[in-house]
Amino acid sequence: MNILLVDDDTELTALLTRYLERELFKVTAVHTAEEGLEEALSGRYQAVVLDVMLPGGNGIEILASIRTRSEVPVLMLTAKGDEIDRIEGLEVGADDYIPKPCNPRELSARLRSILRRGRSTDVISPVLEIDDLVIDFEQHKVQRQGEELDLTVTEFNILAVLLREAGKVVDKNRLAEQSMQRSLTMFDRSLDMHLSNLRKKLGPMADGSPRIKTVRGVGYMYQTGQELAEA
Repeated sequence: MNILLVDDDTELTALLTRYLERELFKVTAVHTAEEGLEEALSGRYQAVVLDVMLPGGNGIEILASIRTRSEVPVLMLTAKGDEIDRIEGLEVGADDYIPKPCNPRELSARLRSILRRGRSTDVISPVLEIDDLVIDFEQHKVQRQGEELDLTVTEFNILAVLLREAGKVVDKNRLAEQSMQRSLTMFDRSLDMHLSNLRKKLGPMADGSPRIKTVRGVGYMYQTGQELAEA
């Protein structure tokens, strides 16, 4: 598995590279914003680990540039306790984040979690159609009214869980575990941010109703046209 590590801290990247290579990852490390963007868009990597603060650019801006052309999974390295960086990264399309200084073992676990999401194929039918949405689980593609949507790996998996149980409320923690392969912590807003991005990309139903309904204190439900008509 080829991993791109983008961070200007050469001592940290050397440490992380040694650990990840022992975990059977193949790691390429670069140290500037320009190199990071070029390599991330090369198509050679299964995931990117991207620092927020880089010489020649901001990691959030680089992520935004990556997302205009690629859906490669991106894990952001953020300053410890800096919630703004985490929120901005998730809004732009990061799949996960980890605060610095990071534990190499946790980084490895997070990377494997992201990569598992991209390989999830545990469904009976490879294609599911609900109202104007068509989701192809094998190709990891979603179309709305025939137009393909640009979803991140995490956004795709959240939508996949909700569509498999369309019309039913999915518990928030179960949704996080099935789509992100981890449980939520007390102040963890990552699932909320991914859902916010997903709602924007999906848009409302034809009658203006939200596709994904929040059931306060319980979880979320993908509403179908039939249910809205009967309501």
